[in-house]
Amino acid sequence: MKARHLLFLALLVAVTACGHRLKDGHYTLQVLSTNDVHGTWFDSTYVDNGTRNSLFAMKYYIDSIRTAFGPENVVLVDAGDCLQGDNAAYYYNYVDTVTPHLFPRLMSYMKYDAVAVGNHDIETGHPVYDRVAADLKKAGIPFLGGNAIRNDNGQPYFPLYKMIKRAGLRIAIVGYTNANIKAWLGEELWSGITFKPIIDLVQKDIDQIREKEKPDVVLVVVHSASGQGDGSVLEAEGLDIFNSVHGIDFLICSHDHRALIKDGEEAAFLNSGSHSRNVAHGTLHLEVEKGQIVKKSFETELIPVDKRKADPVMRAAFQKDYEAVKAFTLREVGILNTDLWTRDAYKGMSDYMNLIHTLTIGCAPAEISFAAPLTFNGHVKSGVLIYNDLFTIYPFENQLYVVQMTGEEIKKYLEISYARWINTISKPTDHVLNIQSNDDPRTQQRGWSFVERSYNFDSAAGINYTVDVTKPVGERITITTTVDGQPFELERTYNVGMTSYRASGGGNLLQEAGIDTDNIDARVVARYPEIRNILYDYLMENGSIDPEVIGDPKVIGRWSFVPEKLAAPALAQDMALLFRR
Repeated sequence: MKARHLLFLALLVAVTACGHRLKDGHYTLQVLSTNDVHGTWFDSTYVDNGTRNSLFAMKYYIDSIRTAFGPENVVLVDAGDCLQGDNAAYYYNYVDTVTPHLFPRLMSYMKYDAVAVGNHDIETGHPVYDRVAADLKKAGIPFLGGNAIRNDNGQPYFPLYKMIKRAGLRIAIVGYTNANIKAWLGEELWSGITFKPIIDLVQKDIDQIREKEKPDVVLVVVHSASGQGDGSVLEAEGLDIFNSVHGIDFLICSHDHRALIKDGEEAAFLNSGSHSRNVAHGTLHLEVEKGQIVKKSFETELIPVDKRKADPVMRAAFQKDYEAVKAFTLREVGILNTDLWTRDAYKGMSDYMNLIHTLTIGCAPAEISFAAPLTFNGHVKSGVLIYNDLFTIYPFENQLYVVQMTGEEIKKYLEISYARWINTISKPTDHVLNIQSNDDPRTQQRGWSFVERSYNFDSAAGINYTVDVTKPVGERITITTTVDGQPFELERTYNVGMTSYRASGGGNLLQEAGIDTDNIDARVVARYPEIRNILYDYLMENGSIDPEVIGDPKVIGRWSFVPEKLAAPALAQDMALLFRR
């Protein structure tokens, strides 16, 4: 490592010598990063006077660093997934498209230097992210995504980098978006773009930028997960880059909601987590002798955000925007005649999943539905529903696709889904749910957590089936009939409703079932708008959500874990561990 470090410093000296000449002395640069804010812009939950973590609260800490070290010595960047996840983002994405979009205004107010494009930003569609990119550009803030390549001319669709000067240093901020977007989102959302692996481009890009711009410092901001550094996961290239690419001083990662910092000899690594919970802070010290950088060192920290520290001046500046979003949020949309808990989905059929399946089956020509709980432990109380509740019921802008699958593929798909969800057991004290005694940083779950991601635990509707917890993978699922009483046929082709995320390859369930998601269009027989909109339309037509209606076995069928005498106590035990009951 020492030899590699000295070689890099020698190369850096050579580059510096060929460009501008730094004055001798000590230089200190402060780097602040945020990521995966997911629309948590306002400090209010909009209802019940609740408060939460927010950009307003993060500004307090950002201003504190700027005050302590001088704003001329601070760089502030965001690593993406800004435009999805909250009512405010949805409102300015799709409801009020006349008022200048709120997000670029917030970034300008907080004096961000650059923002990387996230996969959920692409999920909003061309009209939204193209508009946001243009507004950010007007504010002098690039929306970076150098690996999103235009199909028509081979050039980056978004800017690759920006040069700034801070702390007396020339700084290149280089940005990339997630390389695996094609696996989750329908092509209509990213038409005209090809997403290339970051690791295939970044070293060449850094070398060319260093040659052309002669920066003293290089920050690389990627909307990619930290990963394991083994090159095995396309959406998680962070540590791959950190461990192999030369010429980077700061690598800012995101996507996995995993707060992580590292400081090495060549570079520092920052990932603040998600949802405005932390600000990541890195400090770079440089020693310059005879105009050349001869030594550098790093310090890194995660600054926990106290939601009570929301900046009152910023709140006042955006009060009009908040009031508009709040009015939209509090609009009554119908009646809910039962409590909905997403966690109930883990132990069998539930009102929550019955609702999602009912919505899917109601979209012709869907005969069967695949769906999973999309929040780990969401809850909506019975009573009058407001639009805000729809974000809890369905938090993402997933569209609905109807895809042709054979009976054999459907059975294999369910075997794969339940293989992630449950274990094979022989006694009630065994863990039937696939859980481990380990904290989960993504869900903020302490103690026991699922080994796999619960948003990939798809159950089915439109058929009657059982899941035998005593059988090995591949032998658990027994499908008897469709809801009309007809035998389920392995050879027959069925129309299956699923999210655009799943149809595009999200979670790899279709791929493992032997379906080529790169050519999914050949199987798609219908496309519907966002599922939350389908839910809204259902409420406008029916007025209420009733458990008897959404749980009608003649519409959605029945499924259960068997044998019940073994499965029921094991499920109760594991649910108690997961939710401390």
